[in-house]
Order: sequence, then structure tokens, then C-alpha cells
Amino acid sequence: MCPKSNINSKDYVQVLAMDFLAVTQQAAIASQPWVGKGNKLEADGAGTEAMRTRLNSIDMSGVIVIGEGEMDEAPMLYIGEELGTCNGPSVDIAVDPVEGTNLMAKGQDNSIAVIAVASRGSLLHAPDMYMKKIAVGPKAKGAIDLKLSLTENMINVAKAIGKDVSDLTVMIQDRERHEDLITQVFNLGARVKLFSDGDVTGAIATSIEEMDVDILVGTGGAPEGVIAATALKCLGGDFQAQLVPRDEDEFNRCVKMGISNPNKIFTIDEIVKTDECIFVATGITDGSLLKGVRKKEDGVMLTHSFIAIGGKNNIYQFIESRN
Repeated sequence: MCPKSNINSKDYVQVLAMDFLAVTQQAAIASQPWVGKGNKLEADGAGTEAMRTRLNSIDMSGVIVIGEGEMDEAPMLYIGEELGTCNGPSVDIAVDPVEGTNLMAKGQDNSIAVIAVASRGSLLHAPDMYMKKIAVGPKAKGAIDLKLSLTENMINVAKAIGKDVSDLTVMIQDRERHEDLITQVFNLGARVKLFSDGDVTGAIATSIEEMDVDILVGTGGAPEGVIAATALKCLGGDFQAQLVPRDEDEFNRCVKMGISNPNKIFTIDEIVKTDECIFVATGITDGSLLKGVRKKEDGVMLTHSFIAIGGKNNIYQFIESRN
């Protein structure tokens, strides 16, 4: 166990950005041989092992708060696992070595390796369950309210960004539970953009103007929600969420993990309690945000990554690398 670091994490989290970029690059490269081979467990295992190895080489005192499961569920990158050399800042780490495992296993688009990092104690410890979410970009910050209907939120977002409601594009996961949301969009004459798996990319899309997505809404995984919220915090966007425990056991699990009111609607500042945060994603397969890993004839692996750094300037950039 690492002793508590005396280093001010706020001063050092951003310095480690390139180290975390290497983490997602290595996870994506390790998963790439399994693309389209129908074995998501092997791919996830390869990505997880590569990510853990690289994380342990970084000068930090890191703790997994969103990972592959709890200690009795996952052999590595489990919630509470400590990582790093103990010689750097104390940080919270949220990971998904293969976001979109089904997509990757089927050779489909939009599978990515992702990591979110913030100073210790800043990230919500969300259990692996469902979460209602709504996300928007910087122009609509402050215009969303999860207590309202999607119709009301769309009207408010359209006003905030200066669009007609009918010109909005709303990204929604293609699931039966979202039929009412889809109907609300159609009733306002707006556009729906459906996706099959992996809502982190959709959340980011609301903050990248060229991707032409105004709102992401729906019910998906809570761990992915925390990662998406970190990305939007770095990008200056907005996000609200509410856990959806399906039974008493899941409700009690929330309480055990420190969430005293599991029915609470969380704002982005309650999910990510600092502006000093980093989000990094590397494409495994081609997608709307990133290109997938490519292997050249000489064995060089080409990767395409997205990195966003929180703080005063909300910087983001795309990085192509030869590994």
C-alpha cells in the first residue's frame, strides 16, 4: 500500500497526460488481434493486462474507482486496486480497457480503450449498474435538467444553442427501453442518431462541433457514465445522471460504496469534483471519433487517440502515433 502522497495532485495530474495516453495506446494495441474474432473475454483480458502493466510504471499513487469489477469479480483493475510507483500524486482512476466489447468482437465500429483520471477523492464511486444520463456540449451548459422530460430539455437546449428544436440531433442507444425517448424526438420533428453499444463516444460527440450531436440521452452503464462525465468536464460540457438500482441488493450496494442517497440526481460537478482531470481514448476499431489500430507490414502499429485536459482552457487534441 502506498503512503499518502504529499504532492499536490492538481499541479501534477496534467503533467502525466502523456503517460496516460501510453496506457490507452497499449490497451488498444493488445486488443487489436482479437478484433472480429468473436471472443470479447480474451480481448478484454488482453487490454486489461496491458493497461495495468503500463499504469504500474507511472510515477503516481493511483486507485481504481471504476474498473473491471470488485476484488472478488476481477483479477486486475478491480475497484480499490492500487497502481503506480508510489512516487507521484494521489489520483482516482476510471478505466474501460475495451469500451464496446461486443462491437470489437464482431469487428464493428466505435470500440475504444479509455481512461479518466482526477485528483484523489474527486470521482464518483459508481457501482456497475444502470444509470440515466443526459449530456450536452459547452454551448448548452446549464440548460439540462434530468427531472424534466426529454421534450422540455430539447426545447431548453435548442434555445441555449440558438437552434430550432427541429434542427437538433439526439443520440440514443438502440434499445427497447428508449422507445419513449425516440418518440419524443420524432414528435418535435428533430433527428435521432441511434447507436448499438458504447455511449462514451456519444457523450463526447456533443462537445465536438464537427460530429453534429446536440444531446446524448438514455439509460446505460454507470461506470461509463462517470468516464463520460470526466470527458465532458475536460471539454466544458454538461452532464447529469441518476443511478437506477433494479432491486434492494443494488440499492444497498450503492450505499455500501458511499452513495447515501442512490436516488439522487448527480450534476457533473458532483460526479467529477475537480477541473484538474484528464480523459484519454484510443481507437481499437474505426469509429465516428477515432480510427482503429492499424498494423503496417514492418510491424509498426498506428494508433489514433483523443486526449482532453481539464482546467481553465479545456484543451483537447487528436494524436496519431507510431508504436
